[in-house]
Amino acid sequence: MDFQNLNSSNPSSRRNFMGKLMATAGAAGLVVPSLAGVGVEPGFRPTIKTVNEAEAWFKDVKGKHRVVYDATEPHDGLPIIWPWAFMLSNNQTGTADEDMTAMVVLRHNAIPFAMKDELWKKYNFGEMFKITDNSTQAASSRNLYYEPQEGDFPLPGIDGIKAQQKRGAMYCVCELAISVYSGGAAQAMGLNPEEVKKEWIAGVLPGIKVVPSGVWALGRAQEKDCAYIYAGG
Repeated sequence: MDFQNLNSSNPSSRRNFMGKLMATAGAAGLVVPSLAGVGVEPGFRPTIKTVNEAEAWFKDVKGKHRVVYDATEPHDGLPIIWPWAFMLSNNQTGTADEDMTAMVVLRHNAIPFAMKDELWKKYNFGEMFKITDNSTQAASSRNLYYEPQEGDFPLPGIDGIKAQQKRGAMYCVCELAISVYSGGAAQAMGLNPEEVKKEWIAGVLPGIKVVPSGVWALGRAQEKDCAYIYAGG
């Protein structure tokens, strides 16, 4: 989740921001009566460590062909299918993995794809983010696309996140969205928002980089000459 005018001195702008935030979080099944209740303030700042590591991570962008996929929604796994298709078709047209970059920015309602199964179970991400397990036709209790099982993707042979990472695909996740949704989950479950956020950050899968915000990452990617592609239908 990424928002504009977080630091605006205009009270009206802040009220509008809060209204949009609560409406969005409510659509995800969270109870968010106030901005403080979701554990993020208008002056939210990522840590210096997060910023420095994220800036360094972008140095791994490489090759002649570079794209960044903007993943804002689960979209039945399309944010993971499209970078696989990009790498496959580039291989088929003569480009090696070493000469291309496929980056995916997981933000807004796509952030659970960055998380370990333990968090999916504890916080019921499948219900929170409306993600269905095709094998059970119920809200998913696991990350379907990190190491996919048979039937998770609509077609066989599609690489999941882990297999794509081994080939050089780059995945990152929005810290601002983690702050918002972990705060909402903490409120709903009567937990400490700071502790829940720490747990979600610690539960990010190996190789997926936490970035200050999704739109920050999209901007950095385009500064690295990555073509922008929306990761929807």
